[in-house]
Amino acid sequence: MNAGNQSHKDVTSKMRDDLNTTKTKLRLGHWNVRTMYEIGKLSQVTSEMRQFNLHVLGVSESRWTGSGKMKTTTGQTVLYSGRDDNLHHEGVAIILRKGVERCLLEWKPINNRLISARLKGKHINTKLIQCYAPTNDSSDEAKDNFYSQLQAEIEKTPRHDLFVIMGDLNAKVGKKNTDYERVMGKHGVGTRNDNGERLVEFCAMNNLVIGGTLFTHRDIHKLTSNSPDGRDKNQIDLLMINGMWRRSLIDVRVKRSADVGSDHHLVTALIKIKLKKTEKHSKILQDIADEGGETNVDNTWKQVAQLYTESSKKKLGLRKRNTNKDWIQQETLIAIEERKEIKKKMLQIKSPRLHERQEELYSEASKRVKKLARRDKREAMDQLAAEAEEAAVRGEQGRVYKITKRVCGKFRGNAGGPIKDKHGTLLTTEKEQEER
Repeated sequence: MNAGNQSHKDVTSKMRDDLNTTKTKLRLGHWNVRTMYEIGKLSQVTSEMRQFNLHVLGVSESRWTGSGKMKTTTGQTVLYSGRDDNLHHEGVAIILRKGVERCLLEWKPINNRLISARLKGKHINTKLIQCYAPTNDSSDEAKDNFYSQLQAEIEKTPRHDLFVIMGDLNAKVGKKNTDYERVMGKHGVGTRNDNGERLVEFCAMNNLVIGGTLFTHRDIHKLTSNSPDGRDKNQIDLLMINGMWRRSLIDVRVKRSADVGSDHHLVTALIKIKLKKTEKHSKILQDIADEGGETNVDNTWKQVAQLYTESSKKKLGLRKRNTNKDWIQQETLIAIEERKEIKKKMLQIKSPRLHERQEELYSEASKRVKKLARRDKREAMDQLAAEAEEAAVRGEQGRVYKITKRVCGKFRGNAGGPIKDKHGTLLTTEKEQEER
């Protein structure tokens, strides 16, 4: 009988552990989208993220200013880090799929080229760094500064963490791996440039492996960007993993069908690891439970919750769920899909004359998407203004205040604004925020 009870407890414990853990492998992506500052671009990026079923997406050239955390209308959590001088250049971001934010242990906006996030795992934790490196033509000082800051962040990472660096490294590592067999495979593309030399030396020093060179894909599934003239194609968007966890990296592959109007392609990776949500307890309830009152606390909490729920239903009623969460209209979504189809045809055509024609069609489609997105945004703002006027007539000042913040572009959904200490430093761990 005791053995049966113990077996039942083990099964129950396993079921509870599975509920707190992502059951699938971790699917990562990184993408230079050229700008997230453009109207409607965030919605397009998160849509592609859902389309390819990614848990985490790193973004280069977000071009947002400042740093912070916000939640989209469709439930993704966005962590971003940009310039502090209000110039819309560079910038990086990490987007977490709905539910993955529960696995977030901490995150850090390092500067306008680096951002990090640490996710809780079932057995080990995962540290992610999203990058946007200086171009090959940049000064040596800018390159040295970037790699010294990246090195400092690596040295702060716990030794046993699974460690991933991803993003637009602006480095061509090439296909030859002579003297760097532990750093890269034989399946790179092109010829190594100066930034590529810096990167492979940096990887060798930190026992990192360049994932995009390890797997035998066709070149079209390894080339990540097109040059402005359209003739040259490069592999400069890369993903590196620490050598200790090399075998956990199952695949790295370019998804050319993804489209947000950028000349870079989406790069995806599959990693064999399970995430686990962080445990969150109320400190007061936990203190009482530690004193032996766990059962009483649970019963009291159930009674309080039931009382609040019943009273709220009677006095306030049930809130209607907003089924049209995003402000982008159907016509714009159709235009985005049409642009995506044009890109697919453009990638398949080999004739230079026909390819040039498809590029013209793609450019026209991109202009139409931008025009429709601006129209949708304008109409959404008009609707908010009408709601604010109606709320003001009814004397609902709290509603007016929220709408005003949204119109001013300061509304960040349910994620809350960034929490800072008394010196103005951004607090990125849950423990620090609770203490503040």
